[in-house]
Amino acid sequence: MFIAMNRFKVVKEAQAEFEQVWLTRDSRLGEMAGFVAFELLRGPEADDHVLYASHTVWQSRTDFDAWTQSEQFQAAHRRLPSANPLYHGHPSFEGFEAIRA
Repeated sequence: MFIAMNRFKVVKEAQAEFEQVWLTRDSRLGEMAGFVAFELLRGPEADDHVLYASHTVWQSRTDFDAWTQSEQFQAAHRRLPSANPLYHGHPSFEGFEAIRA
C-alpha cells in the first residue's frame, strides 16, 4: 500500500474557495487501477494560513506513479486560475509505503 499526501498552506481568506475547488472537481481517481481512497483533510490554523492535506491511498507505488503520468491526472489538475492565490507557495508532497495496514 502507498499513501500520497500533498500539504497546502491555504490563505485564511481563501478557505471556502479552496474547499469548493476540491469538492466540485472531477478527480477521475476512480478510473485508475490501484486507487483505494481519497480524503481532503483540514488541519491546524497558523497566523497566515490553514494547513490542508490531500490523502490518497493506492495499492502500490507503481499504481500511484501510473496516475501521475496519466491523462486522468492531467484532466483532474486542469482548472481556471483563481483571481487570487489560494495557498502560499507550492504544495508539499510526501509519499509513504505502508509497513503495516
